[in-house]
Amino acid sequence: MPNEKLLSSTAVKERRPPLNTAEAAIYTSTKPNYLEKLRCTGSGPVFIRRNGMVRYDPDDLDAWLNAGKRRSTSETEAA
Repeated sequence: MPNEKLLSSTAVKERRPPLNTAEAAIYTSTKPNYLEKLRCTGSGPVFIRRNGMVRYDPDDLDAWLNAGKRRSTSETEAA
């Protein structure tokens, strides 16, 4: 069956639950108020706002952390 082949060849990634600001701060080794400041400036990780609540997808936090990796202090940030 074609569907069986598709399912067996496609890796299914388990979705991790979204984190609130305090949990995201622990996950990223930062402080909640630092993430709040980054939300205002637009320079932080992507976040989700629904019904007045802010949540962070752990995959987005991983991407944000990885974007900050450098091999040298003389490297500039990616644009």
